[in-house]
Amino acid sequence: MKLNIAAIALFAASASAFAPRFASPRSHATVLSAVLEERTGQSQLDPAVIERYAALPYPDDTVLAEYVWVDAVGNTRSKTRTLPAKKAASVEALPKWNFDGSSTDQAPGDDSEVILRPCRIFKDPFRPRNDGLDNVLVMCDCYTPNGEAIPTNHRAKAMESFDSREDEEIWFGLEQEFTLFNLDKRTPLGWPEGGMPNRPQGPYYCSVGPENNFGRHITESMYRACLYAGINISGTNGEVMPGQQEYQVGPCVGIDAGDQLMMSRYILQRVCEDFQVYCTLHPKPIVDGDWNGAGMHTNVSTKSMREEGGLEVIKKAIYKLGAKHLEHIAVYGEGNELRLTGKHETASMDKFCYGVANRGASIRIGRDTEAEGKGYFEDRRPSSNADPYIVTGKIMNTIMEDVEVPDIAPMDKAVA
Repeated sequence: MKLNIAAIALFAASASAFAPRFASPRSHATVLSAVLEERTGQSQLDPAVIERYAALPYPDDTVLAEYVWVDAVGNTRSKTRTLPAKKAASVEALPKWNFDGSSTDQAPGDDSEVILRPCRIFKDPFRPRNDGLDNVLVMCDCYTPNGEAIPTNHRAKAMESFDSREDEEIWFGLEQEFTLFNLDKRTPLGWPEGGMPNRPQGPYYCSVGPENNFGRHITESMYRACLYAGINISGTNGEVMPGQQEYQVGPCVGIDAGDQLMMSRYILQRVCEDFQVYCTLHPKPIVDGDWNGAGMHTNVSTKSMREEGGLEVIKKAIYKLGAKHLEHIAVYGEGNELRLTGKHETASMDKFCYGVANRGASIRIGRDTEAEGKGYFEDRRPSSNADPYIVTGKIMNTIMEDVEVPDIAPMDKAVA
């Protein structure tokens, strides 16, 4: 049978649709190059198509500003605006903005405007450019049109705790744990669908190898994005439960700890969006079986704690925290009762205790701090979904109180 020229051309065009395609390397990758099924947690988007638009040049003297805020349940939200470059040069130069608070449960429908006030600027790792300007991420807090902080603006409350106490030079180091799931929200990365790993906890912590570490590329991508943004991210590691990861932010001074941790959470979620992986900050996402939960361990050090005799200052601060244990537990995150059971490297939420190098205590003093007689302490009670503004502000208020409280004996290692 003879084929006419039109038929041959049609066949060739159809066959080419099944031929492999090779895209040139991207100058700045924001999505995966592989296209896999949704349940595997990989992106369905074609990077070659995205690159077509990402490669378009920006207008001269113009930047994109992504305004980020915390919503009613502690998640981050954002929207973008175009600005002259000079208006993104400093927090003071950035204009205020607004959003529909009725759509985020932060305002009623008949008076829905919520004002975004810029607080901190970061470089935008999702829109890099090479023309000498930077697009920016803007951490904001929220106010009514009359200038009053809305009830969910915990940053404003924390600022009250840090105001007039600059001489204390309080440092915070926040350890953010999180768990990665497939998009079904039921199967953690590395787990069999509808089942559990055939090995118990142990080989997954700080692990290597495809049978042990799940989600490294996501954590590494988030790490690089945070460094680019200017966040003081100090490290990452695989955690005890498979599919669980951790990164650390700090040391940061005062309110900046909350700003940096919140922006790092935003970046984490954006990275997971690119990888099409579900990330949860729930402190106990898997309640069945013998698996660790997730926390936001909070390391604390004031100037006097870092000076000679600082260990005694640390102990006095711990005694004050113990006297207000239940107050702190009440604001240290949702679902924390599932995690703080006295098992899996936690102390029971019902009883306060502290110890040296004891990860089964409410508060841990490090061996190096004990040996040097100065340094920092770690509050292990905050959950992974705790609000860093609330946690750091509450700790600051408690340890700065001029009150006398009973001493607390350290937890014996044999009890741990």
